[in-house]
Amino acid sequence: MKKADSAPVGHFDFGVMRTLRREQGWTIAQLGERANVSTAVISKLERNRSAVELDTLQRLARAFEMSVTELVGLAERRLTHHTRARTHHAGEFAFERITYANVSCLAGHAPGGATLNRSEVHRDDLEICWVRSGRLRLTLADEALDLAGGEAVQFDAVFPHRYEALTACDLVLIHARKETRY
Repeated sequence: MKKADSAPVGHFDFGVMRTLRREQGWTIAQLGERANVSTAVISKLERNRSAVELDTLQRLARAFEMSVTELVGLAERRLTHHTRARTHHAGEFAFERITYANVSCLAGHAPGGATLNRSEVHRDDLEICWVRSGRLRLTLADEALDLAGGEAVQFDAVFPHRYEALTACDLVLIHARKETRY
C-alpha cells in the first residue's frame, strides 16, 4: 500500500522511475549523474511530490535509454485496464468481445453450417482461432484446415479467410496487432 506522500500526481505515477532505477542497480545519485538532474528532483519525482518539466523528463528518459513517450507511458500505465464485454454478431456467429489497444478477443458460438467470411474488417493483425468444442473449418487462401475442440491455429489475418462451422461449435478468436511478421 502506498504512503500518503507517494500518491500519483494527476494521472501519472513517476514512482515507476524508482523501479527502473533499481533494475539498473543505480542509486538516486547515480541516476542524477547520468541524467544531469539533481537528486532532490529525482527523489521528489519518485515519491510523486513534484510535477516534472519536459526538459527533466527528456534527460531522465535518455538515462534509461528510452523515449520520453515510453517513460510517460510507464508512468501513466495502470496495473490493470478494466473493460466490459460487448455483444458482437457476424452472420450466425454470436460473440462476446473485449478490446484493448493492441488486442481484441472474441468468445463465441456458431450453429452447424454457419459461415463467416469477413476478413475485410481486419487490420494487418495476427489472428488466433481456438476451437473450444465442436468442429470448424478455416479456409485460408487455397488451404482448408479442419479444427476440432481443443485445437488452435495462428495465421496472418491480412489474407482472405473464411470460417465454416462443421458442427455447432464454441470458439475464441484473438486479433493481435503485429509489430513484425512471424
